[in-house]
Amino acid sequence: MYKKVPTDLKFSERELEVLSFWEKNNIFKKSMEKNKGGADFTFYDGPPTANGKPHIGHILTRSIKDLFPRYKTMQGYNVLRIAGWDTHGLPVELEVERALGLNGKEQIEAYGVEPFVQKCKESVWNYKSEWEKISERVGFWADMEHPYITYEDDYIESVWWSLKQIFDKGLLYKGHKIVPYCPRCGTALSSHEVAQGYKDVKETSIFVKFRAKGEDAYFLAWTTTPWTLPSNVALCVNPAEEYVKAEAKDGSVYYLARALCGQLLGEDAHIIEKYTGKELEYKEYEPLFTFADVDKKAWYITCADYVTLSDGSGIVHIAPAFGEDDYQVGQEYGLPFVQLVKPDGTFDKNTDWAGMQAKEADKRIIEDLDGRGLLFAKMEYEHNYPFCWRCDTPLLYYARASWFIKMTAVKDILVKNNRSVNWIPENIKEGRMGNFLENVIDWGISRERYWGTPLPIWVCGCGHTHAVGSREELQKMADVPVPDDIELHKPFIDEVTLKCGACGGSMKRVPEVIDCWYDSGSMPFAQWHYPFKNEAEFESHFPAHFISEAVDQTRGWFYTLLAISTLLFEKAPFENCIVLGHVQDKNGQKMSKHKGNVADPWEALGKQGADAVRWYFYAGSAPWLPSRYYDDAVSEFQRKFMGTLWNTYAFYVLYADIDKFDPTRYKLSDCKLTVMDKWLLSRLHTLIKTVCDDLDNYRVTEPARAINDFVDELSNWYVRRGRERYWGSGMNEDKKAAFMTLYMVLETLCRLIAPFVPFIAESIYQNLVRTVDQNALESVHLCAYPVAACEMIDEKLERDMDAALHVVVLGRACRNTANIKNRQPIGKIFVSGVDNLDETYLDVIRGELNVREVELGAAAAEYITYNVKPQLKTVGPKYGKLLAGIREHLQNADGMQIVTTVQDGGTYEFEVNGSPVALTLADVLIEPAQRKGYVAETSGDYAVIIDTALTPELIEEGNVREIISKVQAMRKEAGFEVTDRINLYAADNEAVLAVLTKNKDQIAREVMAGRVTAGELKGYVKEWDINGEKAMFGVEKV
Repeated sequence: MYKKVPTDLKFSERELEVLSFWEKNNIFKKSMEKNKGGADFTFYDGPPTANGKPHIGHILTRSIKDLFPRYKTMQGYNVLRIAGWDTHGLPVELEVERALGLNGKEQIEAYGVEPFVQKCKESVWNYKSEWEKISERVGFWADMEHPYITYEDDYIESVWWSLKQIFDKGLLYKGHKIVPYCPRCGTALSSHEVAQGYKDVKETSIFVKFRAKGEDAYFLAWTTTPWTLPSNVALCVNPAEEYVKAEAKDGSVYYLARALCGQLLGEDAHIIEKYTGKELEYKEYEPLFTFADVDKKAWYITCADYVTLSDGSGIVHIAPAFGEDDYQVGQEYGLPFVQLVKPDGTFDKNTDWAGMQAKEADKRIIEDLDGRGLLFAKMEYEHNYPFCWRCDTPLLYYARASWFIKMTAVKDILVKNNRSVNWIPENIKEGRMGNFLENVIDWGISRERYWGTPLPIWVCGCGHTHAVGSREELQKMADVPVPDDIELHKPFIDEVTLKCGACGGSMKRVPEVIDCWYDSGSMPFAQWHYPFKNEAEFESHFPAHFISEAVDQTRGWFYTLLAISTLLFEKAPFENCIVLGHVQDKNGQKMSKHKGNVADPWEALGKQGADAVRWYFYAGSAPWLPSRYYDDAVSEFQRKFMGTLWNTYAFYVLYADIDKFDPTRYKLSDCKLTVMDKWLLSRLHTLIKTVCDDLDNYRVTEPARAINDFVDELSNWYVRRGRERYWGSGMNEDKKAAFMTLYMVLETLCRLIAPFVPFIAESIYQNLVRTVDQNALESVHLCAYPVAACEMIDEKLERDMDAALHVVVLGRACRNTANIKNRQPIGKIFVSGVDNLDETYLDVIRGELNVREVELGAAAAEYITYNVKPQLKTVGPKYGKLLAGIREHLQNADGMQIVTTVQDGGTYEFEVNGSPVALTLADVLIEPAQRKGYVAETSGDYAVIIDTALTPELIEEGNVREIISKVQAMRKEAGFEVTDRINLYAADNEAVLAVLTKNKDQIAREVMAGRVTAGELKGYVKEWDINGEKAMFGVEKV
């Protein structure tokens, strides 16, 4: 009937067979087709960039993103699972630059924009097959045949439509602002891109002396960016703070904040005059450098509230070209605009550092100031500084003309929409995401690059500006005919000029492309080519029910999705979002090639298999926490769950085959079920209820661990306790009930675990179900997800069995403490915390703990007490000289009473030498003490005590069980089948032979021996130690 089940744990090899089965039979396609017309469940797949290889973190995201669509598909929902590719932007351009040996925009333009763009288009598919293969291998089901691709013209047209909507609302504008700027890439970046590239760095900060005009005194200013000093045009103070003119010990005179005077000049500095910051306004000083001619008044004191006294000198230098605050001060005071650093990040030819990178010139500038006596002090300063998220170049805050989306205008709606999302974990809503949105700034949307969606803005010399929202509009407004198949990328689109609607002149497109994050954030509508096509499809799949990516996407895709949806539709684009932590190495360190601690995803999948890796990510820790990934941990999770489940399934197949048991011939409802059967079925349906509730609420770890616990109870409680029911010949009612119960549970488990571990679920299903049921569906993934049958759930039964399980666990712990083997019977146990159990459960306890008698409702205090001592670090400071008296009192007091009082949150009160003492749980050290001849273990409300005294009868029974165990081991070592009958021989120890002879019938029955012979050895022979007695045994197949 069934195929023989291998008992090895080579799951990875079996997964390849499953992959072949899925592909050959189009199982994924069939799973998509079966629910067409059903209720929609919408999942958005965040698009990866296919010009980089997938890493182990992508296995985590794919595991989580696969779980819920599989679950919803099995529940009957129509889940499209459209894959996508993010194909524009700096990541692609930098890869192509490296491949072509180019460095920077100047060399790109010399190479040619058109061939460069063509290379970018080709480059995005460098690792496409790698992504597709690893997605397939990990069991991530997505429609790779019909993906959305952000560089396709239909996609770009939809993005243009959205930008026109924003432009027409007056929210897309050109501004001259300080922007985060990458000199290597030659483009501004958005705030969410900047947020992904911060590093802690140590740099040199300096205190600079600016000589006051007309007097022998200096304004003392502090800066962390010496490279901006050549562009200085003003100093700034806080108008409300107090400043002084003070003489230092060496006779030098300085202006600085009074609060910082002692710290910088010494406490003995002589204060000459005091001022408010406002009184210093417009006071002039001599410029540090004169490389630039200025056309406006410069080099005087300005005032601004942002200047603080938390560090520095209370005076900051102003270079309006290189800082947001500086720029605002410059605008307010009409300061000249001096920008001596070029867009490539190098100093202008008119300076002494021409051609040198700005930050690299810091050292030379400091040396120059020092040589002229203008350097007061320098110090190392550690701070968080932004680097380019793609090329790792330090960013400059640089005044630049850029295009912006006015996110500040929609901030309130943005915050409201964020609060409508079910963020998992919840703290993201008001924390990482909420804080970012509360401080939202206008989105710098334009990029001075080449490979991206062209910004669809055309401008005329007359000042008129127009946003194009479609190819049709482009064709209607073009000066010359535009072909239908025009490519919308640079440089082709740059050649299209439009007729100006204001003056009739010719309009040219602005040269910028847009932030590639805008592309991916447009996927809810652009994947449908909305609004030009598929209007109904978009509307029925917006917003998404579920998305998931790593935590850094709060500054990336999560933000751009939310921002664009708010701008266009005034609603959140997704309802539920699981935010994933990063994958770390065994020691909690970030994985990096430099450290050599990167886990190869292909190696992991080849060694342990996709299910094992998936299960580790599900059950190991909450998905939003960092995951420590290493082989041993994955293997352990695989062994405990998959290994246990597989062995249970193998057990069923082995005995079902022996008995030619066909589950299709019977009904569970016709079976006479035992209490254990009913308990297992109740537990199963409680589990189904729990798992469905968890998955419906986007919980991952909880259902995985609940499944894991159930499989453990199934194998190590139900099957182990009832394995004798499957032995013997014939098919009696009890055996039929045992087989049907185990079959129904395994079949249901296949479907329950299928979204989590799709490979092992399929492997088991194909043999367990399809081998015997010709009407079974082709794949477990085409089956319906289990639904809990409330009538099968018996809460009292589960509570009682749970109590029995607690008693057994504690009883085993007692045996370990007393060093008494499980095969050695004991006389009696006492149970506290359980007053009443049916005989059925008492039988279970007696059988599991190998005990003759169980007494319920025992008073734990009769067997357990505690030694209590004072906790010196808390009691000592409080009571000092009373400590010796406290120690003596605790030694003589009732330990159980003390512990009961403090563990319940109370205070144990008494007097020492007339002085009151009150101790809490934090004030005492508690050591359990056992009554002689007994061993006790406690957990919560439960306590189990075993009587360790062993009578001769108990010892003999233990020896019988030991003999049976050794003979069973020999049967296995000799390669006998479980159905083989044997002859048993024993020799060389009179004491053991006496036990064997006396209990011959019982031993023969247990080991399936037709004959038991003492004093003779035959067959497979081995020496054993039977509780200290050496004896020889032999077994031979009859």
